[in-house]
Amino acid sequence: MPVNFTLASVVIIALFFDFTNGFHDTANAIATVISTKAVPPKMAVVGAAVFNFLGAFMSLNVAATVAKGIVSPGAITMHVILAGLLGAVVWNLITWRQGLPSSSSHALIGGVAGSATATLGPHVVQWEGLRDKVAIPSLFSPFLGLLGAAALTLIILRIVRNRPQGDIPRFFRRLQLVSGSFLAFTHGTNDAQKTMGLIALALLVGHPEKAFHIPLWVIMSSALAMAIGTALGGWRIIDTLGQKITKLEPQQGFAAEASTSTILLLAAHLGFPVSTTHTVSGSILGTGAATRPRIVNWKVVRHIVTAWLITIPCAGAVGALMGVTLEFTNSVGVVLLIALLVIGAILITRNWTWESTAQVRSRLSILRLRQMRRKTSSEV
Repeated sequence: MPVNFTLASVVIIALFFDFTNGFHDTANAIATVISTKAVPPKMAVVGAAVFNFLGAFMSLNVAATVAKGIVSPGAITMHVILAGLLGAVVWNLITWRQGLPSSSSHALIGGVAGSATATLGPHVVQWEGLRDKVAIPSLFSPFLGLLGAAALTLIILRIVRNRPQGDIPRFFRRLQLVSGSFLAFTHGTNDAQKTMGLIALALLVGHPEKAFHIPLWVIMSSALAMAIGTALGGWRIIDTLGQKITKLEPQQGFAAEASTSTILLLAAHLGFPVSTTHTVSGSILGTGAATRPRIVNWKVVRHIVTAWLITIPCAGAVGALMGVTLEFTNSVGVVLLIALLVIGAILITRNWTWESTAQVRSRLSILRLRQMRRKTSSEV
């Protein structure tokens, strides 16, 4: 397969991943402002898209980590990058279909690491770098978000306890215009860079005579893909984060946004590709637990934690499967066709429930029974 076709496929799939990252992670930036009624939903989505786009231009430290810190740049191949991206896209869509706020960052890292391990061997994966720059920061970020949001919530409650209660929600809804915009900005800063790093790495693999560099068109296209995805919105996950974990008041929404955006900004500066989803979920949990821990829906929290734990291995397994298929067939077209069929199946069944699936099975059984009766009648 020509290198140019494979490289073009990598760039297109990477931008599609960024698109899915946008609508999958829209909830990160706007769930709190929507649930507290600080901003109308459509305005929140458009604002998040704009600030996600702007945030992508702030820093390139995370992009460098993704490009050089997951798999050894000297060993990685175009097929590994493509298979890893497909694994991340498929897992993103699976969790979106279920309404689970899993991490797009971990899906991408798991997909690439899985495809590299399956096709090149575990020695090409930089396990120490994954531990220090991905695993440890990602483990601490939700806890820092939880503690930061809880502490800020308690401080706010202490400050406003003697103020007229009717003015407090209105004041914090206005503050949420700032904190929510800043959260969308830092989300773009952290998440859009991951795609930039992989595209730049693919360009380096395709043109090894050139030095590692992130061109302006890569930055622009990655930022735009995420902004478009954000504009479409991931309402299933917005409902989970904004309503199902705990009921948020405006002061709690502000505390969660301020805590999350501060951690994301620091992580982007240090080049840590932490999960925005994990951090904002931890912050929402922290602000809810600080005020009314009894109304926190711990069942939903358990589901979210489960999704966190299985994202890297599951995305890695899908990436490994894509990588092995690509190595076996040596055909990018075949793997892309398989991925398109899986993605199509996920999108077609996105509104199916266990009840609707049972109805389909029941109807199929009735049709088979009628067919058997007709066959019996014709024989008689």
